[in-house]
Amino acid sequence: MQESVLDAVDRRLLNALQVEPRASWSALAPVVGADAATLSRRWRRLEEDGVAWVTGRLGAPTPEGAALIEVECDPQRIAETAAVLAEDPEVFVLDQTAGSRDLLVTVACGTQDALAAYVTGRLATLPGVRSLRTHVWIDLFFEGGDWRLRTLSREEIAAVPSAPRPRPRAAAAVPPRVREILAYELSIDGRASATAIGHRWGVSPQRITDAIAVLRQTGELRLRADIARRWSEWPVYAWYFIEAPASLVEELRVALKKVPQIRLAALTASRYNLILAVWVRDLPAIHAFEVAFERAAPGARIQDRSLVLRIVKHMGRILDDRGQATGRTVPLAPRPDPSG
Repeated sequence: MQESVLDAVDRRLLNALQVEPRASWSALAPVVGADAATLSRRWRRLEEDGVAWVTGRLGAPTPEGAALIEVECDPQRIAETAAVLAEDPEVFVLDQTAGSRDLLVTVACGTQDALAAYVTGRLATLPGVRSLRTHVWIDLFFEGGDWRLRTLSREEIAAVPSAPRPRPRAAAAVPPRVREILAYELSIDGRASATAIGHRWGVSPQRITDAIAVLRQTGELRLRADIARRWSEWPVYAWYFIEAPASLVEELRVALKKVPQIRLAALTASRYNLILAVWVRDLPAIHAFEVAFERAAPGARIQDRSLVLRIVKHMGRILDDRGQATGRTVPLAPRPDPSG
């Protein structure tokens, strides 16, 4: 994998894709300031270099059976345990961290029963695992897919085309098999064309296009464009574990959106009822963030924190030690039965 260098056009392109991940190159050309062929070529390079990727996920914003799990390992087996967990389709994000835990594992198991089975039947039996602590998601205030680069102006962001609405003649309900196909295909490549998907599965491109539009309109399909942390200008990544008075929760839902360093904020059922994922520019900025948080959330107390040393897996993609995608993806949804 070659070392990538991002210029102003690359960053404008990435910011535009964060706004609308499936926008056509011709639609983005006047916003970014480069022709469609140039944008296509640049995106292909960014993908191949593992700098950026687009992921689609079907399901509820806070899926049942979703949790953040702290894992403590035998020191000599941390890397081995992380490599094994990275292959699990239930694992969406896997971080190696410093502090009171060695690994932080974000999972989505589908049901609470499946989550319990995964924790006790899979994680607890892995060689090298010493202890586990599970924080079940209750609600996601916002997540990493909502985070944006700040390259485009407000006017330019407004000029990015919105997701296409369903055709008047499009079926209101998406057949289960088409849902399964899209859940699988878009978790691998959120920009995969309707023609390519339809060809692989024997479904008409128009049917695929209609299904994507319907699922996006209902909110069942969410797409996100991500950039490798080291290229984001916010390379330091940390998790915060917070105790907040229940009476403050709804105020925090609004207040935390005003703190730009926060990429994810989740209400959880555990000792810590609020967990944050934070990106900052450098290590000294950790303190500045904590000052900003205390101002935004009076009454909430930071009880613990962990610095991420390495992102092993992100939205199904296996990352290298630089945090760039290796080209290997563990799909977030099972491969449909080819026989239909």
